[in-house]
Amino acid sequence: MLGILDGIKLGAGILAGLALYHLYAVTIGYPSTAREARAGYVLLSEKTAADAKATEMERQRNAAAQATEEHRKRLEAAQASEQAAKDTLENEIRSYELQLSEKNRACAVTAADRQWLLRH
Repeated sequence: MLGILDGIKLGAGILAGLALYHLYAVTIGYPSTAREARAGYVLLSEKTAADAKATEMERQRNAAAQATEEHRKRLEAAQASEQAAKDTLENEIRSYELQLSEKNRACAVTAADRQWLLRH
């Protein structure tokens, strides 16, 4: 049979073993805590990466929208200047034709003019 002294030794051994395990776990770290910390870190890093990716995609989308808007404005300005040049040319042609008609003259293209235009 076990005596009281044996029970005390057994209890002291168990306590010493638990103390040694606790000392090991505190200095090295609890394996379950380390796993949980790594799992939390993985989730946090994935969330951070997803947020950064979403931010970059939004920045690229905004830059593309701004570039498209600037291109549209430049295109409208180019079309307006082209239309203004056409209008000016048409007005100059009408003015010249009016001057010729007032002087009873005509600006007829001759065959030589036509050949010169075709060659050049």
